Amino acid sequence: MRAQTFVLRVWGDFACFSRPELKVERFSYPLPPPSAVRGIFDAIYSKPNEFRWQAEKVEVLAEPSYIALRRNEVKDKISVRAAEQWAKGKGQPEPIWADGDADLLGTDQKGRTQRQTMALRNVHYRLHASIRPWSGFESQLAALEAQFVRRASAGKCFHQPYLGCREFAAFFELCEAESGPPPKDWNADDLGLMVYDMFDLSRPGKADDAAHISLFRPKVSRGVMTVPGYEDEAVIKLAGRAR
Repeated sequence: MRAQTFVLRVWGDFACFSRPELKVERFSYPLPPPSAVRGIFDAIYSKPNEFRWQAEKVEVLAEPSYIALRRNEVKDKISVRAAEQWAKGKGQPEPIWADGDADLLGTDQKGRTQRQTMALRNVHYRLHASIRPWSGFESQLAALEAQFVRRASAGKCFHQPYLGCREFAAFFELCEAESGPPPKDWNADDLGLMVYDMFDLSRPGKADDAAHISLFRPKVSRGVMTVPGYEDEAVIKLAGRAR
């Protein structure tokens, strides 16, 4: 059975799809990479042991417009192990301090830093993706697709989809491929290397998997970016943990 392509119209006030080569300041790609497309569809319907989403195309419905934002961000990261122990009722979470005096923090160093973000504003896209069942679940394709349609049509999601950063909420609507405004007449022949994904999409993932970075060279023609399949030779796969 051939997989059906689903189309979501997605919009939001802000977006930031960070380019990984900029370590300190964030600078957004002008449109969502395949991993961000997958994340939006995953937020609506996901069964990681049974299937994955394959991004196919991104249509730009509002020409990219940048805005500079300066935000306070905490320096520390929560311990995954500590969070797991807390979720199991085996420990208490340790707070991450954004600010305080030396008596409270034990140091004069602040727990926050200011970072500049070149984000996008008033974004609007049509995202195309299809379900790719894992081996042994091919016969369930029709049922998986029907469940996605029921959820997306009702506006249901496991968590609020977001546009690169969790604070930039994405609003969505299931639509037909040709519905709504046409893509903008906007072209980009050289966006450099774009992150395709941070995980190995050739097999079901595990919680302790290391990062498996993949890249590709996108082109945008008249507002449309076509995404190659993960198995395509145009996708450069770099195994190893991100640093």
